[in-house]
Amino acid sequence: MITISKEDYLKAIAEAEAEGQAVIPATLAHWLSVTRPAVTFALKRLKKDGLVAVNPDGHIRLTSQGREIAERTIVRHHLIERMLSEIFGMEWYEVHDEAERLEHAVSPAFESKLVEKLGHKETCPHGNGLGLRSSAERRKKGLCLLTEAAVGKGYKVASVYERDRKLLEFFDKEGIRPGVRIGVKSRNYDGTISLSLDKKQIRLGGSAADKIWVSKS
Repeated sequence: MITISKEDYLKAIAEAEAEGQAVIPATLAHWLSVTRPAVTFALKRLKKDGLVAVNPDGHIRLTSQGREIAERTIVRHHLIERMLSEIFGMEWYEVHDEAERLEHAVSPAFESKLVEKLGHKETCPHGNGLGLRSSAERRKKGLCLLTEAAVGKGYKVASVYERDRKLLEFFDKEGIRPGVRIGVKSRNYDGTISLSLDKKQIRLGGSAADKIWVSKS
């Protein structure tokens, strides 16, 4: 039986891999906000079920069965975010946390109904795509992080990091969201970036800019 906890672990491993992180127990403890002993216990169960394997160096990888479950959970998360945004009008910065809770309750029948209702769409309200999750995949499509964008050039926000609610609320307040066009005015001595956005000027810290993927406009 695949429990909610197992789905959370498998999805976290897949997503951490996609972001280029070394998936070790400490990664999962941080990612899921759980203790190291809890991770150790969970990994024992996942190994027993044939869903993960742990290399001699401690790196964790998904088996084919584990990856299938992780990908299915990611798809359900994507559909619920779209449902909450497109059907119920929930704010784009709210839907990730809600989808984290609801994704485990979606049956195959309801998933089919959601696809039928929403249609096929690669991106969620945060601009993140089902088939475009790793940095390498994004760069192949011509995307770059805002911290790498050239001064004096115009860009369109492609996607933003979605697992930090306060960061998303900050972006929304500043008018930064997928699809918005921005101009990179300067890189400042204090590490901030000056941007033009909807006829206003804003300064964005490097840590926030590093959570935004852009494409040339």
